[in-house]
Amino acid sequence: MSETNNFVFMGLKIVAWVIVVGLCIEAGGLIVNFIFSLSKPKFVHNLYQKLDLSEMYNRSKWAFFEMFSFILVISILKAYLFYVVIKLITKLNLSKPFNSFVSQQITQISYYTFP
Repeated sequence: MSETNNFVFMGLKIVAWVIVVGLCIEAGGLIVNFIFSLSKPKFVHNLYQKLDLSEMYNRSKWAFFEMFSFILVISILKAYLFYVVIKLITKLNLSKPFNSFVSQQITQISYYTFP
């Protein structure tokens, strides 16, 4: 493997880690916001990322909880998907890239991407 390929692959690892950290922060913020909206419902209009579900909360609390739970599940799945990508990148051997581990990780990525 050449020095250029190794440098590009290291950059790919760094970018993947930055994405994972960002998605984990987003998922954590949404989880904290959901718990906060359960305890203080008057602050529902000031949710994370300017997500204003106050009208939905006023009409139906169950619809609000279902929608917010759906948003939480999507956010957590995105973070886990990139965690699987990190596992794939860290254990990938560029001299022999096609083995059973890579196949399993790509299959797992496809399961989380296309439910």
